[in-house]
Amino acid sequence: MQDGHKLIDDFLHYTDTEKRLSPLTQKNYRRDLQGFLVYCRAECINDWSAVDGHRLRQYISQRHRQGLSASSLQRELSSIRSFYNFLLRERHVSQNPAMTVSAPKKSRKLPKVLDVDQVTRLLDSKDSSPLEYRDHAMLELLYSSGLRLAELVSLNLSDIDFEDATVRVTGKGAKTRIVPVGRYAKQAIQAWLQHRTQLVSEGETALFISQRGTRLGPRSIQQRLRQWGIKQGLDTRLHPHKLRHSFASHVLESSSDLRAVQELLGHADISTTQIYTHLDFQHLAQVYDKAHPRAKKKG
Repeated sequence: MQDGHKLIDDFLHYTDTEKRLSPLTQKNYRRDLQGFLVYCRAECINDWSAVDGHRLRQYISQRHRQGLSASSLQRELSSIRSFYNFLLRERHVSQNPAMTVSAPKKSRKLPKVLDVDQVTRLLDSKDSSPLEYRDHAMLELLYSSGLRLAELVSLNLSDIDFEDATVRVTGKGAKTRIVPVGRYAKQAIQAWLQHRTQLVSEGETALFISQRGTRLGPRSIQQRLRQWGIKQGLDTRLHPHKLRHSFASHVLESSSDLRAVQELLGHADISTTQIYTHLDFQHLAQVYDKAHPRAKKKG
């Protein structure tokens, strides 16, 4: 394959410097594209422009027979589609073969959420150590504002506005959004900040820090939340995204405002948010019966 690795490297440089995609996304791109490059070489395809829709469907079918899940196939196809968009932009090819190929549809699993009683039990704690104050603040903020794990990790002190009761969040694609911080989360964060000074290293700006005084990492947060769930007697495994799911489901159940929940979660596409409507389907059905002209009962 002529310039195979070089064009992949050029694409990854573009996604880093211009698109500002996350390291994880770039890692997935590299793995997916290198795998496709191996296939092309085995098929004696010597140029990226020689790949057409038929060839690409063969590749996806092969990966499917190798046992890849529908979601993994969709990700690989998305990586190839993005790569070819870049090649089109740089005029290395004249068409994007991935535009005519579809991966198998994945079954969409409903998110597992905590009910309100479980959340109350989880957050009802008497903190006595700096780490307990920190963990309690993280839990309250995750549930209050529906943050992703990576968003929580990246928070700095300057991102919290206590006067407006908001937090500035840097989400996927380096996009920022402002979301509310609830009263209990605000109080928990303020309590943590009084203890943060006992641990913090000089010059550290992270909101949540470790015992060593540096920014707390994602794996440590996952472990602490799992331990906290056990300590508070939850009968389900606790992880950060379960609190995000619970936040979205509870807000939607109370408000039925899908667009607002989309904005709060930072979803680019509302179809991603629609998975949370399962908890409030009965309410939506009642609204339909009252509002739709063809659903109204005639007296």
